[in-house]
Amino acid sequence: MRPKTCFRRNARPSALRLSSVILATVVAVILAGCGSSKPSSSTPSSSAPKHGGSLTVLEGDSFAGSWPGLDPATDTDGAANMSYMDAIYGELFELTAGGKETGDLATGYSFTNGGKTVNITLRQGVKFSDGSPFNAAAVVWNWKRDLAGNCSCKPVFIGTPVIAQTGTYSLSITLSYVDAPFINALQGDIFNWIASPTAVQKMGEKAFAIKPVGAGPFTVVSDVPDSLLALKRNPNYWQPGLPYLNSLTFKPVSSDETALTAMDSGAGQAYEGMSTPQLVSSFKAKFQTTAEPSTSPYDIQLNTKIAPFNNIKAREAIYYATDAALLDKSLFGDTYPVGESFTAPAGLFYEQTVPGYITYDLAKAKALVKSLGGLSFTLGTISVPTATELNEAIQTEWQAAGMKVTLASWDLTGLIAQFEGGKWQSMLQTAGAYDPGTGVGVCFRFCSTSPFTGVFSTTLNGLLLGAAGTVNQAQRKALYDQAAEYIAKNADGPFLFPIAGYNIADHGVGGPGLTTPLPVTDVNPEILWQYVYNNG
Repeated sequence: MRPKTCFRRNARPSALRLSSVILATVVAVILAGCGSSKPSSSTPSSSAPKHGGSLTVLEGDSFAGSWPGLDPATDTDGAANMSYMDAIYGELFELTAGGKETGDLATGYSFTNGGKTVNITLRQGVKFSDGSPFNAAAVVWNWKRDLAGNCSCKPVFIGTPVIAQTGTYSLSITLSYVDAPFINALQGDIFNWIASPTAVQKMGEKAFAIKPVGAGPFTVVSDVPDSLLALKRNPNYWQPGLPYLNSLTFKPVSSDETALTAMDSGAGQAYEGMSTPQLVSSFKAKFQTTAEPSTSPYDIQLNTKIAPFNNIKAREAIYYATDAALLDKSLFGDTYPVGESFTAPAGLFYEQTVPGYITYDLAKAKALVKSLGGLSFTLGTISVPTATELNEAIQTEWQAAGMKVTLASWDLTGLIAQFEGGKWQSMLQTAGAYDPGTGVGVCFRFCSTSPFTGVFSTTLNGLLLGAAGTVNQAQRKALYDQAAEYIAKNADGPFLFPIAGYNIADHGVGGPGLTTPLPVTDVNPEILWQYVYNNG
């Protein structure tokens, strides 16, 4: 079971409010229980999309099966509900194949003022489904409302941003610093979903949250929170001929096993975020099963502030004792590309090998443990089957080097308490994002200002913040490469391999992010619902 998540921009670690970070932690611990990362699909649909028909999508209850409301400014579950939000509101910017950030309701952006101002242009002629105009005034109204509201998912900035309308279809946001990942951070962010101001003011927030109005490909027919969300085709959608489907319905299910049974019975034609590797063959036998490319690798966090990992020799012993390739092969069928940094193949700035990274050498691990007079500690993780099974395998490898390893696992509340207490010693978690400077990216695990770090280095802080503080992509990559090398040199925590989940669909069903791979922006890729079809 994966807990729900609220995803937000991590502009600078020093600006993080504790409540925001705690909620963001959910993303990281979710990822500790996911499946494969190699993009693939069993018997993909090859027929041309046809207009019409309906699709019922099953949503895991532990990811996005429940929703209290779908108003971007008040929905406390944020990116956990991104499929619903994308279908209703569309997106300012969407992530497409190959990791390309493309305008949807927006048409472009630029950085000015030394990178401190982000200028956005909007698509002209778009209307909300209630007929009111989609323009810069509407976006400015939404963004200011988002920041003024009580939603714990609102973006976090250093200081108060200046949001201004610069034209009928243009706006800007000015910060006191450069936030290079700003546009990439919109994926799964409430700033990316624009509500109709007219509808909010007319209906009131409570009613709007149950029957929201956006400019996306679908409109709400029926919304029973936590039970069923029924949508129909938006006849006023800005893209002619889209969406393909006449109706789209979301239903929660309690588990991957329940989803398999439901799809077998015809109760659903698609399922998002299947994360049980043992069920892959069962799904593949009957349905299209697409492994979505990952943007986040597992990492083993070491608390360098306390014993035993305040000693670099103890940290080096962990690196030498960890055979990531064997873990990959024995537990996941060798489907993951083993890596040495916080980046992954489907994300930005990918670097698979890192200069100075310590690789598996059991003899050296044993020698270090002996020189230390033994090594005893606790290895923890979130209480989900895949994570605990991986921890057991890691324990076996480390014990072969002479270490005494005690395993522990906690639910989300307990895990957060461990980090806050500062007495944890090692943790299996994840570190990474499509853009390392966003969300639960590298700073979340490695910047000293984060409550969820085990590393306390002003040098590393400078590299990571510097990478987020320049809009020059080449400079960003160089700084992230240097940060990865610094982590390796100081043995601050080994990386294993990327992770992601599977999306499942009946034969005859197709669409980007559902049956063809898209980079994972949060836990699952954002399915582009306007292009999804059901020819079955």
